[in-house]
Amino acid sequence: MPDTENPRTHDPVFELHAGGKMEIASTVALNGPAELSLAYTPGVARVCEAIAEDASIYPDYTWTANTVAVVTDGTAVLGLGDIGPKAAMPVMEGKAVLFKQFGGIDAIPICLDTTDVDEIVETVVRMAPSFGGINLEDISAPRCFEVEEKLKQRLDIPVFHDDQHGTAVVTLAALENAMKLTGKYHDTVRIVVSGAGAAGVAVTRILLAAGYQDIAVVDRAGVLHRDRTDLNPSKRALAADTADTTGRWGTLAAVMDGADVFIGLSGGTVPEEVVASMADEPIIFGLANPTPEVHPDVAHKYARVVATGRSDFPNQINNVLAFPGIFRGAFDVRATAITEGMKLAAAQALAAIVGDDLTEELIIPSPFDPRVGPTVAAAVAEAARRDGVARR
Repeated sequence: MPDTENPRTHDPVFELHAGGKMEIASTVALNGPAELSLAYTPGVARVCEAIAEDASIYPDYTWTANTVAVVTDGTAVLGLGDIGPKAAMPVMEGKAVLFKQFGGIDAIPICLDTTDVDEIVETVVRMAPSFGGINLEDISAPRCFEVEEKLKQRLDIPVFHDDQHGTAVVTLAALENAMKLTGKYHDTVRIVVSGAGAAGVAVTRILLAAGYQDIAVVDRAGVLHRDRTDLNPSKRALAADTADTTGRWGTLAAVMDGADVFIGLSGGTVPEEVVASMADEPIIFGLANPTPEVHPDVAHKYARVVATGRSDFPNQINNVLAFPGIFRGAFDVRATAITEGMKLAAAQALAAIVGDDLTEELIIPSPFDPRVGPTVAAAVAEAARRDGVARR
């Protein structure tokens, strides 16, 4: 049989990923015996002995002060779902590259061959001395909530599930600027969040913390409400904090009628007639990838401000605007945790960067805006000191 050319050979995506997207590089020269004796034996022994005597100097003489572990079990990768740890590695490598590019942080991808919550937690806890922070990635809900909470209880370094909190920070920043354009008010605006997974829960939580009050969260069975008997613990807690303030029940279509804001974090498609039932000059964030819940062409017929998770439309809600600066700020003050105050500070700083350039087509800065990382980092560091989790 004739040879068939590999279709990946001339594909620019595969060419870019060939051999992986990252490497380990030395920060010291090793050009001769003198340098070798300082970097390794016998010189290194002096540093080891000093750390053994005083563990507080550990971050000063190792890479840990500027290194994060990017940890996944491969169960919720992008929009691909449960594809396993090996297939998740290209995404984790990509995340590590973004940490370096936009935050100056070294990151190591860790793909775990287990989906058991306790096994994940125990593995990460045992690896933790090698890192200054833990970035959880692409772990399916509701297990991701339990993994994060258990790690936060057991570790004294920042633990951050980016699918939750990175999305929440950037969404809040974009919404704050969209609110300025529309003249709507935090205490009266009606918000619908479609999706009660990792991102939906975190976005709703940060909106509540920012002062938004009327938020209806919808999953496949309708609005979350305390009287529903089919809710897992995270949804049940969210229902208690939202449904009683809105008093709304029913389907997505029912709560979209007259709503001011739609935030899609679930996939699927919202029918155009449902979009048309929203209030005047609504704000529509269809953040599912690659297909937004409301396509921008439809959204622009009715909305004042439109955002997506895609890079080929204006106002991309991209987590890279948040997580590098958040970890940079946390690392700069040797924070023991990432608090709610630090997340709110990151969102406020991100929104403020837009400043006088604010328009319907620009409610969030570009990831390539050189102000983003340093501005977010400075705000997070200040909030860490204010919240009492900074060690310097």
